[in-house]
Amino acid sequence: MNDLKTRILSLVKDELVEIEAELVHHLNPHLDLVREVAGHILFSGGKRLRPLLLVLAARMCDYRGDYDKTFSISLEYLHAATLLHDDLIDEADLRRGRPVAHSIWGNATTILVGDFLLARALTIAAGTGNIDIIKVVAGITENMSQGEIHQLSRKGDLSLNESEYREVIWRKTAVLFEGACRSAALLADASPDRIEALSTYGVNLGLAFQMADDLIDYTSDTQELGKKAGADLREGKLTLPVIAALQAADSRDHARMASIIRNPSFTTEDFEALKALLQHYGGLAYTREKAREHVRLAKEALSKFKPSETTGILHDLADFTLQRRA
Repeated sequence: MNDLKTRILSLVKDELVEIEAELVHHLNPHLDLVREVAGHILFSGGKRLRPLLLVLAARMCDYRGDYDKTFSISLEYLHAATLLHDDLIDEADLRRGRPVAHSIWGNATTILVGDFLLARALTIAAGTGNIDIIKVVAGITENMSQGEIHQLSRKGDLSLNESEYREVIWRKTAVLFEGACRSAALLADASPDRIEALSTYGVNLGLAFQMADDLIDYTSDTQELGKKAGADLREGKLTLPVIAALQAADSRDHARMASIIRNPSFTTEDFEALKALLQHYGGLAYTREKAREHVRLAKEALSKFKPSETTGILHDLADFTLQRRA
């Protein structure tokens, strides 16, 4: 994993430096408090994967303009806004190893700063002068909000099935990856087949990313995660490893898992027992295989483009989604 990560970073280091500079330059709120709260989440070690995807996708379509780096940060602002809101909704304690924003500045300020970041994202998108791009960014916001509401409405519900889980993670996660790639192709005035190919890459990358993320909650510790191990389960979020294991379990083990899941105060021993059952009933292996399938589909979508350094980077990013630990 380290070799792959090192290779990717070496190839995109200049782009990441420019993206970081744009994030700082365009934050520019009227109040220092807004900058402080927004900076707490924006500059806490995020991977910049979404803006990087946009820049690389634009390059795949031979973009020759000078707005790609600026436009790309709209997705990072949008992503940061949803994290501020999600942490509050989930009553989380940690994000990327740091106290969540609302535990420092309170709920009201955190919500309003999230709103500011959403508005700033749309302002930057409007700077493209392309109504189709604005529709994509607005659609991302709509879908992510609905995905969060959907997940909240099914909190702790053991009847959640894989189909519904996929709908939630498409709206909450994959739509942002898909939108990054689609809007980049639109920015470059790409042909319809290139727009669809990159969109297909993005949506499959996003689905793989979230499935891998759901695995990490059961395979990494608090230090690696930057949040408490088992946090998703304590928040009542049933993810694919749990859904698949529940479906495969016998009645006795199903009842045991259900008892742990329904108790948000489960012990470390309970969590370890649940992880053993997820392993035993193939929930972890099943999720890993489904993530691999989406990585394959993502890479397959790039076959419409000639091999290049950028294509190679996008292939590496797809592989990296399966190898990362946090």
